[in-house]
Formats: sequence, structure tokens, C-alpha cells
Amino acid sequence: MIQFMLNGQSVQTDADVNTPLLWVVRDQFKLKGSKFGCGAGLCGACTMHVNGAALKTCVTPIAAVANKSITTIEGLGTPEDLHPLQAAWHEHAVPQCGYCQSGQIMAAAALLDANPSPTADEIDAAMAGNICRCGCYPRIKRAIRSVSENALAYDAMTQTEGGS
Repeated sequence: MIQFMLNGQSVQTDADVNTPLLWVVRDQFKLKGSKFGCGAGLCGACTMHVNGAALKTCVTPIAAVANKSITTIEGLGTPEDLHPLQAAWHEHAVPQCGYCQSGQIMAAAALLDANPSPTADEIDAAMAGNICRCGCYPRIKRAIRSVSENALAYDAMTQTEGGS
């Protein structure tokens, strides 16, 4: 039996230790937001967070996440309380077909958690492992930049208010 945290809840599975995390999450826990794209960890549609880091889960055996914390797109925000990136995705009309978008958002969230003010080159590098067949890259980048800029403006405002 393998135990781990899934979107803040303690769960366990008796899946074969070599079963990819993606399939355990989709089939056993019925969370279908993360997608299967290539099965080789190359496209990023399956990206989830493992202990806060973006990870391609189609090639991650369930045994590798024992006692770790997994966050899927469903755990990032809700329709009633969107994560800032989810809101930015709507604001900038990012999705076209939408298939890769959960992986794109999860990769972007891990980037902004690690680096709240990434440069354009840092965004490109962090997002390079996520493929969008529709070519929404400029809108993805604009959405990420807007969240970063809004967070910086908020931080500056709260520091100014705190110092007054």
C-alpha cells in the first residue's frame, strides 16, 4: 500500500508500484484534469506538482511519490476561487483546444512559486517542457507575466501600507 497526500487529503493505493502516477490519479481517484499526451514525459500535458515541483507524471511510478504531497490542477483552484494563473488564463484567452492547459498552468504555478518575478528567458526555460499544439505560447507567456506583475504590485503596495 502506498500512501501520499493528494490535493491536501491523505490517500492510499494498492496499485502496482510501477503504475504511473497519472493513471492512479485519473483512474483510481477520478481526477481527470491532468491529461495523457505522449507517455514519455515530453509534452507536459500530465504535469502535476510533487512536493511543489512540476513533474511529468506519465513517467513517474506511483512508488516514487510515497509519503509525498501531490497537487493536481483540481487542487490548484476551484471555479469559485480560481488560482491567479487560472484567472489570467481566462483574462488572456489562453486556451484554444485546451488539452495541454492543465499541464501548462501547473508548470507555470511551480515556476512562480519558485521565482515570483521571472524574466522572459526564465519563463521560456520553465515552460519549454510543455507543448501546445495550438501555438498559444504568446498568450501563455502574457498570462504568466501578468500574474507575476500583479503579485509584484501587490507586494509593493502591502510593503508601502505596512511602512506608513
